[in-house]
Amino acid sequence: MTTLVFGHKSPDTDSTGSPIIWSWYLNQIKGETAEPVLLGEPNTEAAFMLDRWSLDKPRIIEGVEPETPVVIVDTNNPGELPADINAADIRAIIDHHKLVGGLETKGPIDIRIEPLACTATIMWKMIGKHMSQAPEGVKGAMLSCILSDTLEFRSPTTTQEDRAVAEDLAKDLGVNISEYAADMFAAKSDVSAFSDAELLRMDSKTYEVGGKTFRVSVLETTSPDTVLSRKDALMGAMPGVAEEDGADQVLLFVVDILNEEATLLVPNDLVRGVAEKSFATVAGNGDTLVLPGVVSRKKQIIPNLAV
Repeated sequence: MTTLVFGHKSPDTDSTGSPIIWSWYLNQIKGETAEPVLLGEPNTEAAFMLDRWSLDKPRIIEGVEPETPVVIVDTNNPGELPADINAADIRAIIDHHKLVGGLETKGPIDIRIEPLACTATIMWKMIGKHMSQAPEGVKGAMLSCILSDTLEFRSPTTTQEDRAVAEDLAKDLGVNISEYAADMFAAKSDVSAFSDAELLRMDSKTYEVGGKTFRVSVLETTSPDTVLSRKDALMGAMPGVAEEDGADQVLLFVVDILNEEATLLVPNDLVRGVAEKSFATVAGNGDTLVLPGVVSRKKQIIPNLAV
């Protein structure tokens, strides 16, 4: 049977590129039949990556058939995977997030979880000497994933390994990192085609804190004013999205990549209270709060959330 390789729902660049990278490795190096798939439409930055490196967009699936062999990348959270994931035959997990628990396997599996900024960095290490055989598209996807997840090395999740791998790939590809990252971030910042509800779900994860369930959404952009100009409509859409997704509240952080700060939309006292208890330094009033230096959901937002 063909092994399906996929990441989390609402696929970003890493969850789009990493399945492509690992499927190439399984097919061409390990001699196993594998297919990259997605659990939703890729975001605009991921779509840019696919076009830039002439990569086919993986097909989108909603679920997996029982006993289907799968490799899970860029997540280990059942809540970010198909509801029927535990009926599949999970063969491996490659990830850079904390271990959540809840996945069940048919037997012993390969698990590689490292405290790096990007799944693609881990894959680069695992593929090792065989990277010399990787086509340009695979290397381009790998570079894109790392630059995306590290915000071109601005994110506090960035490690020296992530930077070194990205610089090695860029040199091999003849790519100027700053110029290419600027093109990626410009693509990510173009959200004009998306509805308010789509923006709230575009890059979001659900977390429970203090008995409350939050959909924590992050929009990374080099043009924060473009998003913030829609703040009234976005806040108006929050109750409906929260209800549909089984959450008490949507928390939307608009991350300004260049100025390295986040703006939190504040639709009510609950969100204001969360901000005041969670973050030592906040500035602003009314319906927005600016969080200087906050750019990472994984390292700076989620660990600090308090109710």
